[in-house]
Amino acid sequence: MRYRYYTCDVFTSTRFGGNQLAVLPEAQALGGEQMQQIAREFNFSETAFVLPSLEGATRRIRIFTPTSEVPFAGHPNIGTAFILATVGVLGSLGSSTTVTFEQKAGPVPITIRISPGGQIRCELRAPQGLSLGVTFSPRRVATAVYLDAEDMVTTSHLPQVASVGLPFLLAELRDRSALTRAHPNLQAFEGLVAAGLVPPYLHLYVKSDDAFDIRARMFAPFDGFPEDPATGSANGALVALLSHLHSAAEGDFEWRIAQGVEMGRPSVLDARTEKREGEVVNVWIGGECVLVSEGWIEI
Repeated sequence: MRYRYYTCDVFTSTRFGGNQLAVLPEAQALGGEQMQQIAREFNFSETAFVLPSLEGATRRIRIFTPTSEVPFAGHPNIGTAFILATVGVLGSLGSSTTVTFEQKAGPVPITIRISPGGQIRCELRAPQGLSLGVTFSPRRVATAVYLDAEDMVTTSHLPQVASVGLPFLLAELRDRSALTRAHPNLQAFEGLVAAGLVPPYLHLYVKSDDAFDIRARMFAPFDGFPEDPATGSANGALVALLSHLHSAAEGDFEWRIAQGVEMGRPSVLDARTEKREGEVVNVWIGGECVLVSEGWIEI
């Protein structure tokens, strides 16, 4: 059978920037094994498959990396909403419309805004609240990316696993030079996995004082893509953690995040959180997309 697909670049308004995504908008006849084969064929960090909802949502979405299915991811949700809006699957849209995508981590509401000029911008709300996992020693994490322990910053937090739907190990670096020099040490990454880092996703960041509040990189060397140019789920977990650590018991916080610069696919992610009575109650990630291609795939 033949299945229509679209590809887009997510968290960018410039073609060939941002994070690549393939979307199959009518995937209901495909099984999980076939979806995995297609995701491996595209070999993007993720491929999204759109299905009828089982629970009354707008659509159900299954998301696959080249090696496995994940319960939630940021750029596939943003990109899928963009594609469905662009090709008219969602019908006539006003200047602001909210859809909900059902997935394994829970329902993901996405607001689609269309500017008078026709530019589409999407913002998702994370499906889960902040959950915190184990911490790792700075030296062990530094070794996993060929850095020194002195390149790590631990004044706010130790390298720690955090999630708002998909877990990541989050670690702060001292400066942009360290961020630029980082690259995966596979043997040391295996040590992180043996110590409990599953899935083996490492999100590094520095606090910035230029046009961005945060600059970040995400490494997943055992998932078919050594580095990800834009990771909505990781940055969602990061801003949730930073909000959790903020001294204020309540507040609305915003960040502008750059990712993918070092790999030649610059991405811009806009993040915001809501904190009430000492608890992070909502996390949002948004950005723009651009359509790249469309076609058919045989399976």
